[in-house]
Formats: sequence, structure tokens, C-alpha cells
Amino acid sequence: MDKFDTLTGIAAPMPMINIDTDMIIPKQFLKTIKRSGLGVNLFDEMRYDDNGKEIPDFVLNKPQYRDAEILVAGDNFGCGSSREHAPWAIKDFGIRCVIAPSFADIFYNNCFKNGILPIALPQEQVDVLMKDAEKGANARMTIDLEAQTVTTSDGESLSFELDSFKKHCLMNGLDDIGLTMEKVAAIDSFETAVAQSRPWV
Repeated sequence: MDKFDTLTGIAAPMPMINIDTDMIIPKQFLKTIKRSGLGVNLFDEMRYDDNGKEIPDFVLNKPQYRDAEILVAGDNFGCGSSREHAPWAIKDFGIRCVIAPSFADIFYNNCFKNGILPIALPQEQVDVLMKDAEKGANARMTIDLEAQTVTTSDGESLSFELDSFKKHCLMNGLDDIGLTMEKVAAIDSFETAVAQSRPWV
């Protein structure tokens, strides 16, 4: 998993509430177990018309937001089903950070397992970031995970809270497998001892 330390990038404004996981990645794209290739179908039903053509008014189809790495969204982001394909699609598109007033619990936890930083901030602070994001490609925000700050294009700094264990995992690129592999020496030692003391197992 990719490490996350600081990120300076374009932020796309998406002021909708209750953006659920089916909106993020519709059910017809859940057949794959690969984490790559889903970015093209992120927000599929909002990005494309029935003929597969881009809808120009959708934020991620606008030229200034095509390379967005940060998404500023409304309350209750990631609600709905528990599909892990939702953060897969977000990450594959190139978005590394989602900022919203609140997140659905399962989606929130899945983000950390896939190298995405979800930041929950009070509505009034999200409003400040939303307004900044609306400036377009010239308004680049900076996320500093170590300092736990979001800095607007105008230099205004906002602090966010984060669980220390989740922060550690994201900064060191540790998913569940990575956490297990940190204990590989202890696991090997245990297996060797067990093999010697109980060879019949």
C-alpha cells in the first residue's frame, strides 16, 4: 500500500449529501477482485449518459478537475453497502483524500486499508474548503498528515482529528497484510518452536 505523508493537489467540489457506495461504483462493476481499472467507472451514472458519453457538467469531467487528488464532499459520504470497490475506484481515479463532515463507518475504515485519507471536519470548515475548491485548478490544497492540517490555496490552515493507529498505518503504508508482515520474525520463531515441541502437528 502506498504511504501517505503530504499531498498538494487540486480539490474537486462535490457538495452532495448521502453519496452512497452505489453512486461511487455501481453494482455492475463489482465482478472484479482487482483493485485497478475501476477509476474509469467512478461515479459512472453521474459521469456518463446512457450512450457512454461524458456529461460535461459533472465535476470530474470538467477540465480543471480531471486531475483532482482531493474530493470535498457533503455529509454522510460512503453510506450504503460495505463494498470495498468504492475506495478502490476512488484511489484508481487518483483521489488520495476525501474531506466531508461525516463518513459511513465501513467506508471510512476501508479508506485507510487502501491508502486513502478520509478527513472529517465540521460543516463550517468543509464549507470553507468547498468554496476554495470551486476556484478550480489554480486552487491547490495541501494535506499534511503528520501535522494533521489542511491548508487552503489562500494559506488558511485547518486542523483535523485522527486515530493515532490509523495515522501510523497510513503514513507507513500498512494495510492488514502489512501489519501482519511486521510480525514475521515472531511468527517464524513461534512456528519453529511449535514444530520442535509438537512435531506431530
